[in-house]
Amino acid sequence: MQQVSFRQMKDGTREEYVFLEKLEAQFNEGLVDRLLAALRNLDNTLSGYQVSRLTHSLQSAARAQADGADDDLIVGALLHDLGDELAPYNHSQLAASIIRPYVRGEVTWIIHHHGLFQQVYYAHFYGEDPNERDRFIDHPWYQSCVDFCERYDQASFDPDYPTPPLEHFEPLLRRVFARRPFDPDVIGEEQPLALMTGA
Repeated sequence: MQQVSFRQMKDGTREEYVFLEKLEAQFNEGLVDRLLAALRNLDNTLSGYQVSRLTHSLQSAARAQADGADDDLIVGALLHDLGDELAPYNHSQLAASIIRPYVRGEVTWIIHHHGLFQQVYYAHFYGEDPNERDRFIDHPWYQSCVDFCERYDQASFDPDYPTPPLEHFEPLLRRVFARRPFDPDVIGEEQPLALMTGA
């Protein structure tokens, strides 16, 4: 079989869906290569900062690594702004969706909310509430997100910071994305992800 015969999914046969599942599994084996390509593309987005978005991502991950963070949080830091190009108004949620099947729930929650939490540094310049993140102040991972933003995200726009190349993080990325998707032993506890705008 080269392709399925159905034109509507409801008309597919078991054999066709087994065939498609095999092709999907083969395609998914290239996920890390596509993530690496998307990260490299961040070198050409969002001008105006002293570093490219790729360098910012690498610095964020390097700071997390230097801080002794685990693999999940380092990968989260590396990929946290991956959605900037395609989802500029909800980039945090796009990045969180990418990592969610492979990392613990806390990291997904942090990445999902980091855009909102980052507003503490600049929202007042636009006449907005810089403390909007405080609606989550009683959440068990509130402080983890505050710390992520303070230590890794907002601090990583420094052209003088010793930034490793993307290749430095490739083995880690491959290790994390080689996990069985949605493994409950990895994901652990998950928390509801807020529906947000402008974050």
